[in-house]
Amino acid sequence: MRIIDFLLRRLGAAAVLLLVLSFVVFLLSTIAPGDPARAYVGANASNATVADARRRLGYDDPFLVQYFRFLGHALTGDLGRSLRTRHAVTADLAAFLPATAELVLAAFVLALVLAAVFAVSGVLRWPGGAIGRGVLLVLAAAPPFLLAIVGVVVLFGALGWLPAGGTGDFKDPGPFGVQVLDTLLAGQGDAFADAIWHLILPAVVLSIAPAVAIGRVLRASLDGVLGMDHVRTARAKGLPERRVLVGHVVRNALGPALSMAGLQLGFMFAGVVVVEQVFSWPGIGNYLAASIPVADFPAIAGVTLVLGTIYVLSNTVVDLIQGIADPRIAAASAAPRSTRTAAEGRRRRTTPSSNTAIR
Repeated sequence: MRIIDFLLRRLGAAAVLLLVLSFVVFLLSTIAPGDPARAYVGANASNATVADARRRLGYDDPFLVQYFRFLGHALTGDLGRSLRTRHAVTADLAAFLPATAELVLAAFVLALVLAAVFAVSGVLRWPGGAIGRGVLLVLAAAPPFLLAIVGVVVLFGALGWLPAGGTGDFKDPGPFGVQVLDTLLAGQGDAFADAIWHLILPAVVLSIAPAVAIGRVLRASLDGVLGMDHVRTARAKGLPERRVLVGHVVRNALGPALSMAGLQLGFMFAGVVVVEQVFSWPGIGNYLAASIPVADFPAIAGVTLVLGTIYVLSNTVVDLIQGIADPRIAAASAAPRSTRTAAEGRRRRTTPSSNTAIR
């Protein structure tokens, strides 16, 4: 019953956040400079034509009427019609979003691997691990666009190891719109290898900062759990350090790292806009960049709403996974405030926080 209450609380909070997000997105689209009606009919259209377009598009209606119409359409999957492409925004997003999802998911998997290496190498004091962690920390300090430009200049221009952009030579979009998956299903080995080759550099650039953030939290959590009584008992029995880490530490240390991973996944969908621009990746980042100069408000609002929804839902899913994996979290959420405060105090004394990890 506590698990069900916890799930309902998290889902309700996510619904409220999405409602607030829709209002903020619509508000920003209405106060932004530019005239969407003129963008729709063209800069050279007469004032009468612009006024007629404004009336037909509903831009003359009161603000709340426009917002509730926007919200009602959004709930049914209708995000309006792009003023630039003249296509439905949902159709445009369906065409561009798979490429973005391919890049982000590849970068996220790579970030998890690098984070695990970062954390475990520090905990187990691997020889040479400090050098690798130092390199990751230096790379994470640079903004993604700078890493992308340096990667293109060095790895493509100077060394010729990796391509500078694009997704490869596979022309058929396939059933999923994800080049790596579509070429694999089509049995085109050369096209699959080419797709992987084009994916490496943008995925690495996008994964560095999240890998360090997750890795630092995971390392601090592992260090904290390693000092607990049951771990000291396992060590006293003579178990190898690796077996102690795998069998007695990792599961209890994953909570903070899971929370950070959910946050970083949402941040990656936001940061992918810049990376796609540098590497000419055909995702929603390029779609958004082409829509901003022409004041294509439906497209801008649609992309922003989709990215915000992904961020909220990714963190909600992480919360649900944590609540299911550790019933104590669900019990603490359903408990009275005074009880939750005491429980949180005890948890802080036994589990390192993300702030401690960052320091």
